[in-house]
Amino acid sequence: MNTTSINSTVKRKRFWPPTLLFAITGLLAIIVVPLYGFIFGYHWYQWLAFAAMGALCSFSIAAGYHRLWSHKSYEAHWSLRIFFALFGAAALQDTILKWCDHHRHHHRFIDDNDRDPYSAKRGLWFSHIEWMLREYPTSHQNFNNVRDLQRDKIVMWQHNNYLPITVAMNLGIPSLLGIIAGDLVGMFLLAGALRIFFCHHTTFMVNSLVHKFGRKPYRDDISACDNGAVNLLVFGEGYHNFHHAFQIDYRSGIHWFQYDPVKWVIKALSLAGITRNLKVVSPVKIERAKLELQFKKARHIQKNRLVDKSFKEVLRNEEKQFANTLAEWEKLQLQKGKARGEREPSKWEQAKIQTKTNEIAYRLKMQSERIQALMEHSRKMITLVAP
Repeated sequence: MNTTSINSTVKRKRFWPPTLLFAITGLLAIIVVPLYGFIFGYHWYQWLAFAAMGALCSFSIAAGYHRLWSHKSYEAHWSLRIFFALFGAAALQDTILKWCDHHRHHHRFIDDNDRDPYSAKRGLWFSHIEWMLREYPTSHQNFNNVRDLQRDKIVMWQHNNYLPITVAMNLGIPSLLGIIAGDLVGMFLLAGALRIFFCHHTTFMVNSLVHKFGRKPYRDDISACDNGAVNLLVFGEGYHNFHHAFQIDYRSGIHWFQYDPVKWVIKALSLAGITRNLKVVSPVKIERAKLELQFKKARHIQKNRLVDKSFKEVLRNEEKQFANTLAEWEKLQLQKGKARGEREPSKWEQAKIQTKTNEIAYRLKMQSERIQALMEHSRKMITLVAP
């Protein structure tokens, strides 16, 4: 693709439907919602409707559009998939097919300005919303990378009937709730306009803010970060550096204490058989990624002329131990693959392999803590002896 294709001076065709949608919901949310509240006030049940509708829509995008369909990190019963299709349409973020097509391109070509549809390298405004407002080379979709989804009857039903489904969800539910509550306008403003505005821009923050600010504990060669603040607004989608490093994992926050409601619900539903085949990345691979990044940082510290020889010697020994542990892991993987190729491993053999895997992961975790402590100690020593 020609580099002139991304030139900001090129006059581009405007997409009016999303432009008007974002403009109207934005003006209603920022001006009309507070004005109506000041004059007439809102009742608690209207705020509850806003929160409930917003949660269902955001959850359907995160658990449905994203983790289920885009990455196939788990499987779901048809009833749950219909639920996600309905409330995903209510979120007004386009069809499952179009959303996933863009998202898979984003993962495949992350930070490539010519091929990543919402490349963060093109600025916060572009990755947040501009990419949807005007025609860019990446706007054109041929759906080659979502052929699997074209065989999904629910996905195609939603894609082919998106407009009536969206209208029904965004007019029907607020109308019904407004009639029950006795305030149609107030319900439309909170459960309709404000909810859409809030869900839009919190989701868009994952493409913009989370690709700009935060930590990178697993990969430092991409813009995606782990951002705890945004994470609170997007149901756990803010652990984005992990997600881009291990996109097949149904979890985003891998530790029990990390806020990831999508993970918790998917896991809970698996107990009832509604979700199944939940994919998780081996803890060895996760610890390996963290350690490789730490070694990279440690080697950078090693270049400092104020670093003493003991640091370099310890680092060499740690690198040797890391290589030996990885060789042991690779050997274990070969044994596991060979056993599966010959016959189905017994439960005892599976337990033995899993125990060994856990041991290797624990050793890598402990080594990670040692490297972290070594780097912190070296930084302090450099500070002390620096002129």
